[in-house]
Amino acid sequence: MKSKISTLTFLFTFLLLFNTCEKDDGNSGNGGQQDNTPDTFSEYFGPEISRDFLGNVIDQNHNPIEGVIITIGNETAMTDSDGIFIIRNANINERFGYIKAEKAGYIHGSRSVVPSNGTNKVTIMLLEATAVGSVASGSSGTVTSNDGSSVSFDGDFIKEDGSVYSGTVDVIMHYLDPADDDMETQMPGMLYAENEDGEERMLQTLGMLAVELRGSSGEDLNLAEGATSEIKIPINASLISIAPPTIPLWYFDEDRGYWKEEGQATLQGNMYVGNVSHFSFWNLDAEFPAVNLCITLVNQENNPIANQRITLTHSNPDYLFSTSTGITNDVGEVCGLVPIDESLVLNVFSNVLCNDTSIHTETVGPFAIDSSITIIVSETPNIVEETVTGNFLTCDGEPVTNGYVKLSYDNLEVINEVTDGTFEISFYRCLESSDFTITAIDYTNSQSSNDVTYNFVSPLTEVGDILSCEDYAYSYIYFQVGNNAPQTLISEPPPSLDETLFKCLIYTDNNSLTAGYVRTTFATETRFVLGFSNFNGAGTYNSEDGTGSSPSVDLTVRNILNHLDYSDNNHYTHNFVGTAEIFTLGTEEGEVVEINFSGTLDVSYTFGIFDPPQLNEENVPISGYMHLIRDN
Repeated sequence: MKSKISTLTFLFTFLLLFNTCEKDDGNSGNGGQQDNTPDTFSEYFGPEISRDFLGNVIDQNHNPIEGVIITIGNETAMTDSDGIFIIRNANINERFGYIKAEKAGYIHGSRSVVPSNGTNKVTIMLLEATAVGSVASGSSGTVTSNDGSSVSFDGDFIKEDGSVYSGTVDVIMHYLDPADDDMETQMPGMLYAENEDGEERMLQTLGMLAVELRGSSGEDLNLAEGATSEIKIPINASLISIAPPTIPLWYFDEDRGYWKEEGQATLQGNMYVGNVSHFSFWNLDAEFPAVNLCITLVNQENNPIANQRITLTHSNPDYLFSTSTGITNDVGEVCGLVPIDESLVLNVFSNVLCNDTSIHTETVGPFAIDSSITIIVSETPNIVEETVTGNFLTCDGEPVTNGYVKLSYDNLEVINEVTDGTFEISFYRCLESSDFTITAIDYTNSQSSNDVTYNFVSPLTEVGDILSCEDYAYSYIYFQVGNNAPQTLISEPPPSLDETLFKCLIYTDNNSLTAGYVRTTFATETRFVLGFSNFNGAGTYNSEDGTGSSPSVDLTVRNILNHLDYSDNNHYTHNFVGTAEIFTLGTEEGEVVEINFSGTLDVSYTFGIFDPPQLNEENVPISGYMHLIRDN
């Protein structure tokens, strides 16, 4: 079986800058940067709304983490074996949503978002709670990490209930470097903050330091009231030239989900040094006024364009960084903070390896208040918009109502939620590789399909029915003839379908496929016969250009080619011209054989024994996929 192992990646960054052909600069919610500071900072968040969330949690090696407890408002969920969680109808605010992720052995993770319409997708990378060193209560000490970051203690610690702690203190430290591609998924919340004057600000970071303290019994500790610690945070060499002599310090409020200003740090060599009175994440940031911007990406037919990378770039020299990135969701939207009153250059990139060339460029803004804009992307040579649709069913043939599908193509993996048994995934791709892989997971029942590989039939690929069964240990054939609806034949169907028997007979020579056929029977009537011959192992064979050995395909099918009208006495001969590709070639009984095929049929119709044929059809398109369990 051909599969791609990756994790879904969704970027949430400092700014989200976008381009537009159509603009709506009206207030989209609670307003933009406000002149009067509200009595309570949360008043900036706007009214309560309900939104859906789909996300994944990964470790520092980008592997999924199972069993992470996810909390959004009053809703909770747990990640599955793929590290995926789904929460629907979570109560958040119009301008702010906060997602917490917790599991023993890791420091607390989180993500904050400016909610968009459609499903909000997030990725959280949890950092291991591994102690870098230890100190003893009652005496001063310093713990230094290999990256040069350090924390000094005066020896006074308390437990969560405020009582004094005595004993050994394990110090967990993680330095987060803004030059690291993983920083955006590692850091808590988003770079959104309350400054010392109670005003909302967007931040640009020069580095973060996460510190957690554990007692000898694993209990959470913190500094005692009145105690302080000196922290040293290194600065990446590439950022020294823009590092100011002093910079505000900000700590992450784990209860509220945003940063708060408290103190400042001074640059000493390649280190910022400051004093803090408690621990969580500490952050070195410049602050800027900002507004929320939501961008919707559409094609020329006004259909949303999902899973595209958008960058926004500004030229204000006061900012530390000039470019930020976002990914459009299933309704083509992405939202985030942008600098107030700044013109921005928006670029759209296909979220796959297309030489990293922008497919659309436009200048947008400036924005004085929260705004929503729409960007129309025109067709681009060598890049095609693909849409993949299908049905996701349980083993009993019922629609999956709480699940997701994963599509892997090139360096891209897209995960879309399934709520009614159907799915539709759209994205732009390069005209290079034409195969992709889909896996479907029933989140409620913890069952999944195998990875199934298909070829694109641009611009719309219908993959038919995908069933979620724990072992997926049965054969099925999916195929489409002409403009007829795709059909799926299953070897072990649910009770609502006719009894089906598959025969996958493989004749081998030295463990390579030399000949074989698939035969399906409904009751006593043969419905589908597909034969292959002259294969010498897995690969692609093209009967038109003579590449490899040509597959011979005989489709003597009754009541399956819906474009023909015939009775059981009719006989058809189908000559196939096209390609077939074996992705998986099991060599033993019970192992899997997977084959893609596409091409055309020349159909000859004979009534009874009459000759010549009464009907001929040429170049009838056919394509399909077979997942077969060997019978011998």
